[in-house]
Amino acid sequence: MKINQEAITKKIEDQDYLQDLETVKYSELNKTKIKKFASKMIQEVVQASNHDSLIQTQLAVSGQRPVTFALESNIINLPFANYKKISNFFDDETPVPVNIYFETISDYINVSHFRIDILASVDEIVADAEKFSEILAENIVEKLKEVRSYKKPEPTTKKTAAKKETSK
Repeated sequence: MKINQEAITKKIEDQDYLQDLETVKYSELNKTKIKKFASKMIQEVVQASNHDSLIQTQLAVSGQRPVTFALESNIINLPFANYKKISNFFDDETPVPVNIYFETISDYINVSHFRIDILASVDEIVADAEKFSEILAENIVEKLKEVRSYKKPEPTTKKTAAKKETSK
């Protein structure tokens, strides 16, 4: 699947893409459920591809350390929220392959509260959806571990250098 910068920008601006949001509590999550959610998200990517459409599918995990996992189709590793920046990287007319990016959004992931990684191209996912369901499930499990073990950095305080007294 390919799309040019002008077309993808317009689709995102008009919200002309498939969207889905699942919400689940931490207490309801286990490896089987994670695999089920990952499989559903990947199937939505395949379905969007079959309709030559973009996708944004999200899994929101609520609880003590909330986190949202998202898959978004894009031509660059930018979330849909930053779609206006796409034009900085591509010309308007040249078709570019569409990739699926795996996003993790949480106050407990890093200082920016956001992480984006490429999962694969849409074509690769369509060719082997089962494989990428497994990979996505593994990524979700890994990011959940990071969220659970995250320690917020200590606020930095500026230290004033002590003046050295010199003796003659």
